[in-house]
Amino acid sequence: MKLSILVPVYNERTVVERSLAKVLAAPLPEAMQREVIVVDDCSTDGTSEILERIAAAEPAVRLLRHEVNRGKGAAIRTAIAYATGDFCLIQDADLEYDPEEYPVLLRPLLDGHADAVFGSRFMVRAQRRVLPFWHSMINKGLTVLCDMFSNLHLTDMETCYKVFRTELLKSIPIRSDRFGFEPEITMKCAKRGFRVYEVPISYHGRSYEEGKKIGWKDGLKALLVILKFWIIDDLYVERYGRGVLNNLTGTPQYVRWMTQLIRPYLGDRVLEIGAGLGIFSSRLMARRLEYVAGERDPLYLHALRNRFLRTPNVTVIEFDPAHPEAFAALGRRFETALCLNLLEYLEDPQATVAGLASVLEPGGRLIVLAPQNPSLEGTLDRHMGHRRRFRREELERMLKACGLEIEAVHNVNKVSVPAWWLHGKLLRRGTISKPVLKLFDKTVWLWRRLDPLLPWRGLSLVVVGRRPAS
Repeated sequence: MKLSILVPVYNERTVVERSLAKVLAAPLPEAMQREVIVVDDCSTDGTSEILERIAAAEPAVRLLRHEVNRGKGAAIRTAIAYATGDFCLIQDADLEYDPEEYPVLLRPLLDGHADAVFGSRFMVRAQRRVLPFWHSMINKGLTVLCDMFSNLHLTDMETCYKVFRTELLKSIPIRSDRFGFEPEITMKCAKRGFRVYEVPISYHGRSYEEGKKIGWKDGLKALLVILKFWIIDDLYVERYGRGVLNNLTGTPQYVRWMTQLIRPYLGDRVLEIGAGLGIFSSRLMARRLEYVAGERDPLYLHALRNRFLRTPNVTVIEFDPAHPEAFAALGRRFETALCLNLLEYLEDPQATVAGLASVLEPGGRLIVLAPQNPSLEGTLDRHMGHRRRFRREELERMLKACGLEIEAVHNVNKVSVPAWWLHGKLLRRGTISKPVLKLFDKTVWLWRRLDPLLPWRGLSLVVVGRRPAS
């Protein structure tokens, strides 16, 4: 097991050598290795020469350098890209935080309780230097505001000491270049549903005369960052996961519309593959004796396990629908199988439909939600990773080939077709803006009533196939 210690540095020649000596000597849990990734953010006071000497003498230290000063957030972003440990710990180079407390910070992670741990300067067991009143009040005020918008109950959002599971931290896009990193990462941890723990730490803060760099302007910027990432769901780096799921998190009324269509066909024992973030699962699992949510993406799998940690009728499993043997490995049958917004990503959707049909009980139902109309394929589909859009006849034929009888077909979301064509075909955009999605979602109550009256095909199809009872 390895800990990656990420150290952003800018003009700290008087303390950086002592600070890194403490980092290298800090106690770690037994058998844990360390790597220290130092990012020199274009220091101009002689810090660079000191860092080069330390890196040459210490094999555990990797030194990176920015050619222009970009800020703490940018330095952390650079360090994250090079981290190879199981956990990432952020360490300022200014001696305000004590590396002797690494074991305290790591314990909730090692016990399997946490995904992120924040070291709080304001919890009661910590010793700390008494700081100027207004500086403390601004810190606490920003924490309260962040708590309000994130729905977390932290005592110290602006703390430097934050530790993360590396694979989760690498999956979060970091946009802030300066001290906005702290509220940004906090808001995104909250929206991603991370299990966040706080532990008390010591704090030996510096005065501005001693070299402290953060000021009241950074406090105002932090407030704007909180508001920005409250509005914007910028939660995953592009290479992770199915992009449509991130959009669906901001359209609860649309999801409610789809689940109301699907719910009447559900039995008591349900299998959902490609469950993603649990957007549909959370609305469909109620009053089911057994709900099995399968997912292959490790980050979405993690989100599902966190979401349903205390939901006894929901079982989360690692499941790859592209492997036919995964269905046989389930070892049991279900009354309902769900394949929602998944077939369009698969190389061989027919094989997946056949696998789902094979785990249905006699009389059981397979429910497929998929995009339709190949003529709408454009930049939106390609950006989301869609391999195809389907025709109604094609989906029906796929289900019938597996011995299923078509019970129902719902042609849905006709109102979105013009907007999809405009963005994906005419304007050739890769996304639909959040305000447009929000506006659509707020008016779903109207569009769902108009949908049956519109003469063209819908953006999506819900197809229900039933396995014969005998």
